[in-house]
Amino acid sequence: MARVPRGRAWFAFFHDIVASLVAWWAIYGLRFSLGSLPMDWEGLRQTLAWVIPVQAAVFIAIGLYRGLWRYASLDDLKRIVLSAGVGALAIPVVLMLVQTPATVPRTVLILYPILLTFLMAGSRFIYRMWREARLFSPLTALGEPILVLGAGAAGVRLAEALAGSREWRIVGFLDDDIRKQHRRVHGVQVLGSIAELAYWVKRYNVLKVVLALPSANHRIRRQVSEMCLEVGVKALTVPTYEDLLAGTQLTTWRNLDVEDLLGREPVLLDMPGLADWLGGRVVLVTGAGGSIGSELCRQILHYRPATLVLFDISEAALYDAFSEISSELASLAGKTLLIAQVGDVKDAVLVSAVLSRFKPDVIFHAAAYKHVPLMEDTGNAWQAVRNNAYGTFVLGQAAAAAEVAKFVLISTDKAVNPESVMGASKRLAEMVCQRLQNGATQFVMVRFGNVLNSAGSVIPKFQAQIARGGPVTVTHPEITRYFMSIPEAVGLVLQAGLQGSGGDIMVLDMGEPIRIVDLAHSMIRLSGADSEQVKIEFTGLRAGEKLHEELLTDDEEGRPTPHPKIKVAQARQVPVGLIEEILAHCENDRTLPDLETLRERLKCWIPEYRGSEVRNQKPPQKTLKAHHP
Repeated sequence: MARVPRGRAWFAFFHDIVASLVAWWAIYGLRFSLGSLPMDWEGLRQTLAWVIPVQAAVFIAIGLYRGLWRYASLDDLKRIVLSAGVGALAIPVVLMLVQTPATVPRTVLILYPILLTFLMAGSRFIYRMWREARLFSPLTALGEPILVLGAGAAGVRLAEALAGSREWRIVGFLDDDIRKQHRRVHGVQVLGSIAELAYWVKRYNVLKVVLALPSANHRIRRQVSEMCLEVGVKALTVPTYEDLLAGTQLTTWRNLDVEDLLGREPVLLDMPGLADWLGGRVVLVTGAGGSIGSELCRQILHYRPATLVLFDISEAALYDAFSEISSELASLAGKTLLIAQVGDVKDAVLVSAVLSRFKPDVIFHAAAYKHVPLMEDTGNAWQAVRNNAYGTFVLGQAAAAAEVAKFVLISTDKAVNPESVMGASKRLAEMVCQRLQNGATQFVMVRFGNVLNSAGSVIPKFQAQIARGGPVTVTHPEITRYFMSIPEAVGLVLQAGLQGSGGDIMVLDMGEPIRIVDLAHSMIRLSGADSEQVKIEFTGLRAGEKLHEELLTDDEEGRPTPHPKIKVAQARQVPVGLIEEILAHCENDRTLPDLETLRERLKCWIPEYRGSEVRNQKPPQKTLKAHHP
């Protein structure tokens, strides 16, 4: 639909009308000046009387004034060429229809659209260069020099966005594609490969480098970010493609963070399978106010469940999670019914009432006490067992009675050969689910390690210590941990829950273990400091803390599944009567057992439990290798 010019577009419209007049007059005059005939001024006047309105109508009809000159692009050039060409064809037709006595030379009709295109496009190009301060202003040379790693689409768009910046000046691109090297992108040369970073940083006195690699896998991003740290430049990164699709501006740079160093490949999920499993169903998530529970709710929401029940004992955490999930639901324009339920999973009457009221099809049980040293305290240890093991039994028994289709327990690698009360309590929770697996409800346990930036994890602690200027406290120079991001862990939990059948212990592939001291060094350098400014202190292993975590016990073997990052642990059977004995203690103990008494009980219930002994001084030999069926 044609759009009449408004506001500033009137200036552009007037400019183009003048350009039409000048082009027609110039070509008309050129034709007669090169020939033997005198200038036909009357013919020029008669034809111009129709050329101007015809060309103006063509400009408006083609929509030449929908864009801004400052952002004139190839698309605008196409419209200009089309306008000039259509005008050149329409003008003689109109002159013939109105029977103008003047005769228009063919040379004029051929050369007129060429000159008109040059005048219109040239004016826009010069205006854009002026607005971007590249043609007339030397001030752009005063901006801080930066190198851009990656001369692909993101790098090109970044160069366009910074063309008029007086704060930043791109001195060059680095790209490993040899076809791009030594060429120019928006006037900026692709200097060489990324491996030459140190040379070009020194050559141009660069202090900041921008990674324009939004689609690069995490292995490449990690290598590049570590190279920047070694060279001593501050590394920034453009948003990922996911962020760009969400509306983040390309120039909204951020500092590289620890997730760029520890990040892993994107997880491929069975989206149709998950949508069929969760879509239109009633799903209940315990511990919904926690880092894992709230992310479970966010991801489940995308599969359009009919009802999503958020269950948590903490009113404050539940309120925050419910508010956030409600906002996300509104942005998705979803029709899922959200329910916030405050409660304790150990409260059998409440749990049964909740399941009876909402009739969930799937339960994700993420509620747990999980802080290892805190749960080693005499006053807390028994609460860890009651909450993590007995709470799982109460919820699981109610789920079986309500004939919930699937019950997914969020477990931990600390349940493997546990040395802490917390780890032992989670192994008991696994055993409870194994024991309950004798009816219609399928109990699936998902075991994985640390997640980045979860509540109580080492990363927020290190960030706070670095912000204070140190020291950064690491328990042991050789301590290692597995890490994955919260979204990745939750995505794999959903996939494992979909794949798992009754009694399965699903083990997520956590990749290679990370030395915590290396993580601390990297985070210090990412902050812009060094190990001289921010010291690292070794404080010794804490109560219940293992030197190296494991994913499988000594007598477990991992069976492959169709998903390369998920295996099934072949766990031993739970002895008959053991769960009943544990439950009897949880239900009947009226006195708080001391820590040593509790540890003795745990050793009887879990043969591989070693209490506070440090049994794992060597890195685990049994790792989960990727399997490609």
